[in-house]
Amino acid sequence: MDNRQISPQKKAGFTMKKSLGTGRLEPILFTSFNTVFMICLVLVTLYPFLNTIAVSFNAGNDTIRGGIYLWPRVWTVQNYKAIFASGTIYDAFLISVARTVISTILNIFLTTMLAYTLSRREYVFRKPITVIFVLTMYFSAGLIPGYFLIKDLHLLNSFWVYILPSMISAFNMIVIRTYIGTIPESLLESARIDGAGDFRIFMKVVFPLCKPVLATIALFVAVGAWNSWFDAFIYTSSRQNLSTLQYELMKLLSSTMNSNSNPNVSAGVGMDQESARALVTPLSIRAAITVVASVPILLVYPFMQKYFVVGLNVGSVKE
Repeated sequence: MDNRQISPQKKAGFTMKKSLGTGRLEPILFTSFNTVFMICLVLVTLYPFLNTIAVSFNAGNDTIRGGIYLWPRVWTVQNYKAIFASGTIYDAFLISVARTVISTILNIFLTTMLAYTLSRREYVFRKPITVIFVLTMYFSAGLIPGYFLIKDLHLLNSFWVYILPSMISAFNMIVIRTYIGTIPESLLESARIDGAGDFRIFMKVVFPLCKPVLATIALFVAVGAWNSWFDAFIYTSSRQNLSTLQYELMKLLSSTMNSNSNPNVSAGVGMDQESARALVTPLSIRAAITVVASVPILLVYPFMQKYFVVGLNVGSVKE
């Protein structure tokens, strides 16, 4: 049929059908591509952790051969038995939990109080104090002056050496102060008109409204306190009852690496088959240590996830 014989109404209908077909196809293609991409991203993200779990449950002597991906080749719990064989690991776990909880609570409360004070325009010293805190992010006295400061404060071999130096964070203060700046000033003024003082305004108005950013900062502080081991090595190494979980795991890994420095021992030469399978190697014990140290913090993430992105974005963008 000649194009000249097609009416304008038919041409318009044909064009509309073509457009509707294309419009229906594009969402399907985008959804399919997005689904495949996200599945690949999840697999790439989960693989290192799943591989670590597989290695931690695999016999140490067999792990040396390599080729372990998502499933253990020779199942064993010897790596975890080696970690929990020492009775000190349980006390160290309690010290790490106490340190993490107390540090997080004090850091959040005191840093938020400082941020609220420095966010008040009527406070005349807010700018110089802010500058002083910002300078601490760029300049540090160093390890030796810091050690002598802790010694002069009589915090050596004390539990409070884990708490007091981490009560205030300059970076967290800036993030929280920026978030407080997004709270309408009229809300604070109405509370002041009703007779509320600064502390009541902070506790009843500001602190509850900062829940998203505080949950995010709390996660940062908790992870940092839980993973820290160097301060235990420097300040409390002479007191076993103040050792943290991370420090005990580090010592276990070091002793395992020293005991397996002999290549004949690492290969299981001179041992029967059962002893060779139960052999703990640095690679296998390192994987088990990673799992033991990561699981407690991973259990906290689901409760903080809904606040994490919102709190960090709002607290890092200034009006």
